[in-house]
Amino acid sequence: MRKIISSTYMSLDGYIGDPGNWAMPYFDEDAGRFAREQLFASDALLMGRLTYEGFAAAWPAMTDEDGFADRMNSMPKYVASRTLEKAEWNNSTVIGGDLVEEITALKGRPGQDILMYGYGPVALTLLEHGLLDELRLWVHPIIVGDGDPGDLLFKKTGRFPFELAGTTTFGSGVVVLSYRAAARTAETNAA
Repeated sequence: MRKIISSTYMSLDGYIGDPGNWAMPYFDEDAGRFAREQLFASDALLMGRLTYEGFAAAWPAMTDEDGFADRMNSMPKYVASRTLEKAEWNNSTVIGGDLVEEITALKGRPGQDILMYGYGPVALTLLEHGLLDELRLWVHPIIVGDGDPGDLLFKKTGRFPFELAGTTTFGSGVVVLSYRAAARTAETNAA
Protein backbone atom coordinates (compact mmCIF):
# COMPACT_ATOMS: atom_id res chain seq x y z
CA MET A 1 0.00 0.00 0.00
CA ARG A 2 1.22 3.49 -0.84
CA LYS A 3 2.21 5.90 1.93
CA ILE A 4 1.01 9.46 2.33
CA ILE A 5 3.79 11.73 3.53
CA SER A 6 3.22 15.28 4.77
CA SER A 7 6.32 17.44 4.36
CA THR A 8 6.00 20.67 6.33
CA TYR A 9 8.26 23.66 6.95
CA MET A 10 8.01 24.81 10.56
CA SER A 11 9.69 27.48 12.69
CA LEU A 12 10.87 26.86 16.25
CA ASP A 13 7.64 28.40 17.52
CA GLY A 14 5.45 26.08 15.43
CA TYR A 15 4.68 28.58 12.65
CA ILE A 16 3.89 26.91 9.30
CA GLY A 17 2.16 29.75 7.44
CA ASP A 18 3.74 31.52 4.45
CA PRO A 19 7.16 29.81 4.51
CA GLY A 20 8.28 31.85 1.51
CA ASN A 21 8.75 34.77 3.89
CA TRP A 22 10.97 33.05 6.47
CA ALA A 23 12.18 29.59 5.35
CA MET A 24 13.90 30.33 2.04
CA PRO A 25 17.14 31.75 3.51
CA TYR A 26 17.71 28.27 4.98
CA PHE A 27 17.18 26.37 1.73
CA ASP A 28 20.69 25.21 0.95
CA GLU A 29 22.20 22.48 -1.24
CA ASP A 30 21.46 19.82 1.42
CA ALA A 31 17.81 20.86 1.57
CA GLY A 32 17.58 20.84 -2.22
CA ARG A 33 18.97 17.32 -2.38
CA PHE A 34 16.53 16.10 0.31
CA ALA A 35 13.58 17.82 -1.41
CA ARG A 36 14.52 16.26 -4.74
CA GLU A 37 14.83 12.74 -3.28
CA GLN A 38 11.49 13.17 -1.52
CA LEU A 39 9.74 14.36 -4.68
CA PHE A 40 11.22 11.65 -6.89
CA ALA A 41 10.25 8.93 -4.36
CA SER A 42 6.64 10.02 -4.96
CA ASP A 43 4.46 9.75 -8.01
CA ALA A 44 1.52 11.91 -6.92
CA LEU A 45 0.84 15.08 -4.96
CA LEU A 46 -2.07 15.61 -2.58
CA MET A 47 -3.05 19.08 -1.43
CA GLY A 48 -5.85 21.23 -0.16
CA ARG A 49 -7.27 24.13 -2.13
CA LEU A 50 -5.07 26.86 -0.63
CA THR A 51 -1.84 24.94 -1.22
CA TYR A 52 -3.00 24.06 -4.72
CA GLU A 53 -3.79 27.67 -5.59
CA GLY A 54 -0.36 28.83 -4.39
CA PHE A 55 1.50 26.07 -6.20
CA ALA A 56 -0.56 26.37 -9.40
CA ALA A 57 0.21 30.09 -9.54
CA ALA A 58 3.97 29.50 -9.28
CA TRP A 59 5.07 26.10 -10.56
CA PRO A 60 3.86 25.98 -14.19
CA ALA A 61 6.31 28.76 -15.11
CA MET A 62 9.28 27.22 -13.28
CA THR A 63 12.19 25.41 -14.89
CA ASP A 64 15.47 24.04 -13.57
CA GLU A 65 18.39 21.90 -14.67
CA ASP A 66 17.81 18.84 -12.51
CA GLY A 67 14.21 18.09 -13.52
CA PHE A 68 12.54 19.04 -10.22
CA ALA A 69 10.14 21.51 -11.86
CA ASP A 70 9.36 19.07 -14.69
CA ARG A 71 8.56 16.37 -12.15
CA MET A 72 6.41 18.71 -10.07
CA ASN A 73 4.50 19.92 -13.12
CA SER A 74 3.97 16.54 -14.77
CA MET A 75 3.01 14.27 -11.87
CA PRO A 76 -0.66 13.63 -10.97
CA LYS A 77 -2.08 16.06 -8.43
CA TYR A 78 -5.13 15.45 -6.23
CA VAL A 79 -6.79 18.54 -4.80
CA ALA A 80 -9.19 18.17 -1.88
CA SER A 81 -11.76 20.94 -2.10
CA ARG A 82 -15.48 21.45 -1.67
CA THR A 83 -15.38 24.80 -3.46
CA LEU A 84 -12.96 24.31 -6.37
CA GLU A 85 -14.76 22.94 -9.40
CA LYS A 86 -11.86 22.61 -11.80
CA ALA A 87 -8.09 22.48 -11.41
CA GLU A 88 -6.14 23.84 -14.38
CA TRP A 89 -2.58 22.82 -13.43
CA ASN A 90 -1.32 19.79 -15.43
CA ASN A 91 -2.68 16.41 -14.35
CA SER A 92 -4.82 17.82 -11.53
CA THR A 93 -7.96 16.15 -10.24
CA VAL A 94 -10.35 17.75 -7.77
CA ILE A 95 -11.53 15.50 -4.95
CA GLY A 96 -14.84 17.04 -4.01
CA GLY A 97 -16.61 14.02 -2.59
CA ASP A 98 -15.83 11.85 0.42
CA LEU A 99 -12.14 12.61 1.08
CA VAL A 100 -11.57 9.58 3.30
CA GLU A 101 -13.12 7.18 0.81
CA GLU A 102 -11.27 8.63 -2.17
CA ILE A 103 -7.89 8.76 -0.42
CA THR A 104 -8.31 5.20 0.86
CA ALA A 105 -8.87 4.09 -2.74
CA LEU A 106 -5.92 6.16 -3.97
CA LYS A 107 -3.61 4.61 -1.37
CA GLY A 108 -4.73 1.15 -2.50
CA ARG A 109 -3.62 1.70 -6.09
CA PRO A 110 -0.13 0.61 -7.11
CA GLY A 111 2.54 3.28 -7.15
CA GLN A 112 5.06 5.25 -5.16
CA ASP A 113 4.47 7.50 -2.15
CA ILE A 114 1.91 10.31 -2.25
CA LEU A 115 3.45 13.59 -1.13
CA MET A 116 1.71 16.48 0.61
CA TYR A 117 3.36 19.83 1.15
CA GLY A 118 2.22 21.57 4.31
CA TYR A 119 -0.09 20.62 7.12
CA GLY A 120 -3.63 21.92 7.09
CA PRO A 121 -7.22 20.65 7.25
CA VAL A 122 -6.62 17.88 4.69
CA ALA A 123 -3.65 16.47 6.61
CA LEU A 124 -5.60 16.67 9.87
CA THR A 125 -8.55 14.78 8.33
CA LEU A 126 -6.19 12.08 7.06
CA LEU A 127 -4.55 11.87 10.48
CA GLU A 128 -7.92 11.49 12.21
CA HIS A 129 -8.78 8.57 9.91
CA GLY A 130 -5.41 6.80 10.07
CA LEU A 131 -4.47 7.68 6.49
CA LEU A 132 -1.43 9.91 7.11
CA ASP A 133 1.57 7.60 7.29
CA GLU A 134 4.49 9.93 7.84
CA LEU A 135 5.04 13.48 9.00
CA ARG A 136 8.28 15.22 7.99
CA LEU A 137 8.79 18.42 9.93
CA TRP A 138 11.48 20.70 8.52
CA VAL A 139 12.30 22.61 11.73
CA HIS A 140 13.97 25.93 10.88
CA PRO A 141 16.21 27.77 13.35
CA ILE A 142 14.01 30.85 13.54
CA ILE A 143 11.23 32.14 15.77
CA VAL A 144 8.72 33.87 13.51
CA GLY A 145 6.64 35.24 16.39
CA ASP A 146 3.62 35.97 14.25
CA GLY A 147 0.49 34.49 12.80
CA ASP A 148 -3.01 33.41 13.58
CA PRO A 149 -3.86 30.08 15.23
CA GLY A 150 -4.41 28.61 11.74
CA ASP A 151 -0.78 29.42 10.89
CA LEU A 152 0.52 27.11 13.63
CA LEU A 153 1.14 23.40 13.38
CA PHE A 154 -0.16 22.96 16.90
CA LYS A 155 -3.95 22.87 16.76
CA LYS A 156 -6.48 21.64 19.26
CA THR A 157 -7.02 18.03 18.14
CA GLY A 158 -7.04 14.54 19.52
CA ARG A 159 -3.87 12.70 20.42
CA PHE A 160 -2.02 11.07 17.56
CA PRO A 161 1.09 9.09 18.50
CA PHE A 162 4.11 8.95 16.20
CA GLU A 163 7.40 7.07 16.24
CA LEU A 164 10.68 8.66 15.19
CA ALA A 165 11.65 7.31 11.76
CA GLY A 166 14.75 9.41 11.24
CA THR A 167 16.47 12.77 11.45
CA THR A 168 18.37 14.72 8.84
CA THR A 169 20.40 17.83 9.63
CA PHE A 170 21.40 20.41 7.02
CA GLY A 171 24.33 22.81 7.20
CA SER A 172 21.86 25.70 7.46
CA GLY A 173 20.67 24.43 10.85
CA VAL A 174 17.40 23.00 9.53
CA VAL A 175 16.56 19.61 11.00
CA VAL A 176 14.06 17.31 9.30
CA LEU A 177 12.29 15.16 11.87
CA SER A 178 10.58 12.20 10.21
CA TYR A 179 7.84 10.51 12.20
CA ARG A 180 5.72 7.48 11.28
CA ALA A 181 2.20 7.17 12.58
CA ALA A 182 2.11 4.76 15.52
CA ALA A 183 -0.73 2.49 16.50
CA ARG A 184 -3.40 4.27 18.46
CA THR A 185 -4.35 2.83 21.83
CA ALA A 186 -7.48 3.14 23.93
CA GLU A 187 -5.71 5.85 25.95
CA THR A 188 -4.86 7.86 22.83
CA ASN A 189 -8.34 7.52 21.43
CA ALA A 190 -9.90 8.65 24.73
CA ALA A 191 -7.82 11.84 24.93
